[in-house]
Amino acid sequence: LQHRELQRAVTALSAASGSIVTLDAHTGEILAMVNYPVYNPNSRKGVKAASMRNRAMTDVYEPGSTMKSLTLVAALESGRYTPQTMIDTTPGRIRVGRKVYSDPRNYGDISVTRVIQKSSQVGVTKIALELGHEPIWDVFNRFGIGQPTGTGFPGESAGRLPNRPRWHATEKISLAFGYGITTTPLQLARAYTVFANGGVQQPVSLLALEGEPSPGIQVVSPHIAAQVLEILHAVTGEHGTARKARVPGYQVGGKTGTVRKVGPGGYSGDRHVALFAGIAPSNDPRLVTVVVINDPKGKLYGGGAVAAPVFSEVTKGALRILNVPPTELSAVAETAPAPRGGAA
Repeated sequence: LQHRELQRAVTALSAASGSIVTLDAHTGEILAMVNYPVYNPNSRKGVKAASMRNRAMTDVYEPGSTMKSLTLVAALESGRYTPQTMIDTTPGRIRVGRKVYSDPRNYGDISVTRVIQKSSQVGVTKIALELGHEPIWDVFNRFGIGQPTGTGFPGESAGRLPNRPRWHATEKISLAFGYGITTTPLQLARAYTVFANGGVQQPVSLLALEGEPSPGIQVVSPHIAAQVLEILHAVTGEHGTARKARVPGYQVGGKTGTVRKVGPGGYSGDRHVALFAGIAPSNDPRLVTVVVINDPKGKLYGGGAVAAPVFSEVTKGALRILNVPPTELSAVAETAPAPRGGAA
């Protein structure tokens, strides 16, 4: 199922590669993990060693706006913000040093929930300026960013969460956006299990677990985890950036991410990585899935346009396989093929 949908998306988008990881929301078991392109292990002649790697565990990416959910945790923990706190994003851009952060349009006064739903750069910048980078870095660290998952898989990357003695003003803001750090798709999925599991992070396991799962680590309060999960559900709503992640009959939640690829001369203007980290069903979580599409070609390259539809298709099939009954009998979802439509 995952291989079929990933192959379809990577091929249609002429992307360099793609990865999907699905974890059990409560045990941390890896239920599925696929990469594309793939190789035939029975016919290795002419296959480069680099092509044999498990990209979902070895390749790292800047996670971009998928980290805004974790920045939201820092905001809620500070006591200065609630989901209803209003933030003035007028006039749709904000300058920090020499850098200008812009939204697609002027959203005006919007709630914290709306900031995440619209993935507002201005809103998140204002939150980051108010909080400072320390609490945001602390949340990222607690969620396991920059740390190996402990699977013991050979060659697994740890990612990177820098802890600089001095931070430039724009580095502090970029941290809140998920720039300047790197994660593997598996690490990102592990981080999102916290929202699906009442604030508890379980160890990731390549093996099927028997009996009760380990107690795990409480990295955020159940109340804040529930608040974030509700906001992630709003992201997949009619006015969110992840409308194409919706699954007919089910409530789902998640966050899009779109980052520019880094080249020899800095960030590229026309090469991107599209991401989506999602939870299903969001009202009774069973699955956490991360989709990464690396370097899609063409006009569509955003997480909402190319990664979210893949999440929708694989989640629809997975919930049927698990016999999870639908709860949204009148749900309407856009389930267009992966290379079409959606917000970036």
